[in-house]
Amino acid sequence: MNLWFGEKHILKNISLDFESNEISAIIGPSGCGKSTLIRTLNRMNDLIPETRITGGVLLDGQDIRQEHDVVTLRTKVGMVFQRPNPFPKSIFENVAYGLRVQGISNRREIADRVENTLKAAALWDEVKGNLNQNAFQLSGGQQQRLCIARALAVKPEVILFDEPCSALDPISTARIEELLLKLKISYTIIIVTHNMQQAARVADKTAFLLMGEMIEVGATSQIFKQPKDKRTEDYITGRFG
Repeated sequence: MNLWFGEKHILKNISLDFESNEISAIIGPSGCGKSTLIRTLNRMNDLIPETRITGGVLLDGQDIRQEHDVVTLRTKVGMVFQRPNPFPKSIFENVAYGLRVQGISNRREIADRVENTLKAAALWDEVKGNLNQNAFQLSGGQQQRLCIARALAVKPEVILFDEPCSALDPISTARIEELLLKLKISYTIIIVTHNMQQAARVADKTAFLLMGEMIEVGATSQIFKQPKDKRTEDYITGRFG
C-alpha cells in the first residue's frame, strides 16, 4: 500500500499482516506515518482532501475500500484515540450510542450490552451506581476506558489504539495495558505507541516505521533484543527519534 496527501508521499510500499487475537504495535519517531497508517485501516484518512491510495487493505479477504461502506467498516474496526473523547452524555448513553445507531431499541438488550461492555472494559465496578453521571466527570483514565467500552459495544473484530496512554498517568496506563492483554483473547488489537516499554510489555508483534517505510516487522522479543536492521537498533536504543 502507498498513500499520498496531495503530492506528499506519506506511506511507501507498506506490506503488513495483523493476526487475530494478537496485539501488534507500530513504533517509530514522530512524523514517520504511524497515525496515518492506523487511520488508513478504518478509512479515517478519507476525510483528508487529496488523499490517494494505491494497493489495498484487506479485512477477512475483502478490500475495505471496495467491499465495505464506511459505517459498516467502522463497526468492524473500532478506534480509540490518543486523548479520551467521551460524548457530552451520560456514561450509559456513551456506551449505548453505537447500539442505537445500529437500530437496537430494546431497552433490556441495550442495558445488558452496556453492563457487559463496561465489565469488559474493567469499568463497571467503578461506575455501576452512577450510570447517569456525565462522562466528563470521570477521571482521564476512566474516560479512556469508557471510550474503549464504547468501541467494544458494537462488537468489532479489530480495535485500533492511537497512543491511548500518552495523556494518562502511570497507574491509569498500567490499567489500560492490563485491559489490552485481556481483550486480545477476543479481538485483534493494533496499537501505535511512542513508549518502547509499553510495546515490549503488551505486543506480540512489533513493526518499526521510519519516514513512511516499514523497516522491520517481527516478534516483539526479536525486534527489541535482536533487531535485524541497524536503524531499528538505533531507534530502540535511543540513538535517534
